[in-house]
Amino acid sequence: MFGEDTELEMGRTNHPKIIAEYGRYDDEQLQRYVQSVGEKLASVSHRKDLVYRFTVLDSPVINAFALPGGYVYITRGLMAYLNSEAELAAVLGHEIGHVTARHGVRQQSAAQAANIGYTLGSILIPELRNAGSQNIFNMLGGALLSGYGREHELESDRLGAEYLARAGYDPHAMIDVITVLKNQEIFAAVEAKKQGREYQGYHGLFASHPDNDTRLQGVVAAADKYKVTDGKIDRTAYLDHIAGMTFGDSEEQGIRSENHFYHLAMGFAVDFPEKWHINNNPDSLQAVAPDGKAVVEMGAADLNRKLTPEQFIKQRLKITTIRSGQSFNSHGLDGYTGIALAQDKTVRVAVVYLKDKAYIFFGGAESNTLFSSYDQAFINTIKSLHSLREDEIKLAQELKIQILRVGKNDNYASWAKQSRISNSPIEQLRLLNGDYPNGELQSGQLAKQVR
Repeated sequence: MFGEDTELEMGRTNHPKIIAEYGRYDDEQLQRYVQSVGEKLASVSHRKDLVYRFTVLDSPVINAFALPGGYVYITRGLMAYLNSEAELAAVLGHEIGHVTARHGVRQQSAAQAANIGYTLGSILIPELRNAGSQNIFNMLGGALLSGYGREHELESDRLGAEYLARAGYDPHAMIDVITVLKNQEIFAAVEAKKQGREYQGYHGLFASHPDNDTRLQGVVAAADKYKVTDGKIDRTAYLDHIAGMTFGDSEEQGIRSENHFYHLAMGFAVDFPEKWHINNNPDSLQAVAPDGKAVVEMGAADLNRKLTPEQFIKQRLKITTIRSGQSFNSHGLDGYTGIALAQDKTVRVAVVYLKDKAYIFFGGAESNTLFSSYDQAFINTIKSLHSLREDEIKLAQELKIQILRVGKNDNYASWAKQSRISNSPIEQLRLLNGDYPNGELQSGQLAKQVR
């Protein structure tokens, strides 16, 4: 196993890369709050000598993970679905358990011995493995980003539950978090089926056991002996801190809504084929067909010389041989599209000019024989690019979590009508408030609304 100096260096080296990939959420009060909760747990951990850094990442992905050496991350995407400080502490305590047990280092050592690279937990959404975190794979040696093994996860559960109890939290919050994540899994599977996609399940944080897992129940119950108090929950304090937090995509990254994408700062909108799954990567947009057999990708580049779109393709993209090329003007924007070969694969390529940028499109299918059946969808996507209209500005604005006191006439159906959630709003509001699948708002309680 690597020594501690190497472990700390691994954390120091990769922390800036994680921040560059996901972004640090720009809310210093929330960052301080998460740091303070994490420090309570770290102070009763088995490695009190480490300096722990707890960071909220600006990502809608439901995720939490740790680097060796005390670098712990939680996304705002996961925080949106938690409902108490105790649940936040459960997630952070679990990740501190990975750090104190040196799971990352143990996996690094084993992986290096087997020459398979670095393995890091925990990723909950499988699509991410094909999207933005591919860049992290490259940073960390080109290996898979995946969950720890079952025994490592159970060991982190045990340690995390102990730290919760010693820090004055209810260790049973561990099970509450698992319920949150399992409900997410059920919802994601239903949504995938509705969209004609195959759902692959998630991996990572708490994923390897159900909430009625007897081994998990055992390690949580065993933590009761470390309790210093009855175990606080602190629901109200937690809700106060996440009030106003961004929900879903951020304005800076662009907003996905069904098959549409809006970007306020860059001033554009684009429509992808219906039911295609959109991945919003750090440097590109990608839409994948429901059957996974075709993909269209879009990126942007600065214009420097006054070239025609055709010249841009040939000079900047270095694609000199184009079949069936044609210039077009759509929504007042000049573009050029044609068919090229890339590694013997037929590809639809296009460039559309908007202001001082060239928007670059590539569309391809699993095989050349399938290409023609998807080509019209590629063309429609390319020609849908347009300047953001006045009526689309609101759609390009990010959603925010609001904490409201439930009135006697309130219910999820009425709240869904007032919400700007475009995709299954009733179900998502229930998920946010721990009432999935059939729970209802209770008069007088504090609850999350999204507007």
